[in-house]
Amino acid sequence: MKTNFIHTHLSVDCVVFGFDDKQLHILLVQRNGGENNANSLKLPGSLIYEGEDVDDAAQRVLLELTGIKRMKLKQFHCFASPDRANKPEDMKWLDQTYRSNINRLITVAYLSLCKIDRKLTNVSKYKASKWCPISDLPEMPFDHNQIVASSLTEIRNWIEHDISIAFELLPNKFTISQLHRLYEAVYDKKIDIRNFHKKIAALNDVIPLDEKQEGVAHRAARYYKFDKHSYNKRKMTI
Repeated sequence: MKTNFIHTHLSVDCVVFGFDDKQLHILLVQRNGGENNANSLKLPGSLIYEGEDVDDAAQRVLLELTGIKRMKLKQFHCFASPDRANKPEDMKWLDQTYRSNINRLITVAYLSLCKIDRKLTNVSKYKASKWCPISDLPEMPFDHNQIVASSLTEIRNWIEHDISIAFELLPNKFTISQLHRLYEAVYDKKIDIRNFHKKIAALNDVIPLDEKQEGVAHRAARYYKFDKHSYNKRKMTI
């Protein structure tokens, strides 16, 4: 029996999460070209260069998109369905962008976190990018909606394995209410605030500061910080 091998290309796609104090956002880019689909929003990504490691390719994509060097990345899944790039508009965009004969496009997906108020420097091929609320994601090209759905499960697993990850989405000083809202956004469910306070109080690495909110209509809340150095030292000791 004759076996037909296909012309396969490897790419990376990056799901970058941000938090605006109320809900999670995803950093999306606009692609150009394609009939009836010009400037459609998608996940940032790229084919990998010859001789380039996939981890380095993901770092390159995010550096070009954000200007941030060596962002914390987690590789979480490989998407290789034969149907993931079979829409005519997606195939046309691939041909126009990469000028390659692609029979199968396999992507390695990465998860990353970024403070949403951080100034980003975009020098990528994508001339426009925007933070999009996860509750209002558009229908994206390829299987990018599926990739985002998988990344939500992964970010929960990541935080449960390493709680310090959650604080990558918060300001350097934060209130317990902000942290509570972040957890509700990540897990997409209501969390009892009293039990949450008890759990946070038991964490040695969440340090109260001698500083409170100013200029707020409600009772001023105390600020806290996460002592990452202490957390990492304790993990190494264990």
